[in-house]
Amino acid sequence: MRCVHWRRVSPDLLREAREKPAVDHVDRVVQCQLSAHEDGDHFGLLSDTGSYGTALWLRWHGTDEAELVVLPDCPVAAPGPDGEGCCLFAGHAKQHTWEDALEEVSCTS
Repeated sequence: MRCVHWRRVSPDLLREAREKPAVDHVDRVVQCQLSAHEDGDHFGLLSDTGSYGTALWLRWHGTDEAELVVLPDCPVAAPGPDGEGCCLFAGHAKQHTWEDALEEVSCTS
């Protein structure tokens, strides 16, 4: 299950993000993309950076000031020849995005 925390992107950070090369659209509000958690940092995806293997993220902790961070993509893929890649950043805590999807899909109704 994905984290339920959301964060509004300040006008200053929106402007800074849009000034980065290859970033053409940034949402004004982002949801933390990590698995459900209460403690620690939250990370909302803002945009790919245009550089292979990196993305622009908004990082915040509670009500503290948010900041822009460029992080390398998580290199882990689901098992199997057609394994879906993780949509988070390298070194993230808890589950990969494809593991969260498996939890949410019920084989029995």
